[in-house]
Amino acid sequence: MSNATPKILENLLLAIAQKQDREAFVKLFEATSSRLKAFAMQCGATSNDAEELLQECMLTVWRKAHTFNPKTGTAITWLYTIIRNKRIDFARKGRYDTVLSDDLWNDEGGTELENDVSSDLDAKVARTLLESLPDEQRQVVYKVYFEGKSHSEIAADLDLPLGTIKSRLRLAMKKLDTLAKEQMTWLIIILTMNF
Repeated sequence: MSNATPKILENLLLAIAQKQDREAFVKLFEATSSRLKAFAMQCGATSNDAEELLQECMLTVWRKAHTFNPKTGTAITWLYTIIRNKRIDFARKGRYDTVLSDDLWNDEGGTELENDVSSDLDAKVARTLLESLPDEQRQVVYKVYFEGKSHSEIAADLDLPLGTIKSRLRLAMKKLDTLAKEQMTWLIIILTMNF
């Protein structure tokens, strides 16, 4: 079930939330586990830690599927947020030390209104940051994070060497991290000027 559409993932999550449907849970795991593990590793986790993060993520899905709201985001985005937050928790506990500037955005919690505002703001910031990338880097970032494709799949799609894909992604992530830190600095300056 690796070709699960966003609607299928949403329906699986809703089935887990409403009926504690074990079959839906297994299908969701099969459809998303490789993407979630790859995402954890791209964020700095070792293979073993990524496996552990995946298990923690899926345990959270089983327990908190009822908090998923399809009106505020897609199922895969919700899952990526959970695994990212688990990675941050691991980093705080000293499991590994990679925490990127984008880890400071969009933490779970707060009121629904705050989450809606935060989601809108995050989407605008993400769009702005992505637009600053050269086309070839933006294309690779889009395929990794929005289409959930592996580096090998992207290399095949674009008919490019795997090393080129990895290089473009690495350059894009460095640039995005730098730009995100600059935006955070400006936000802090603006906030301090208003008080």
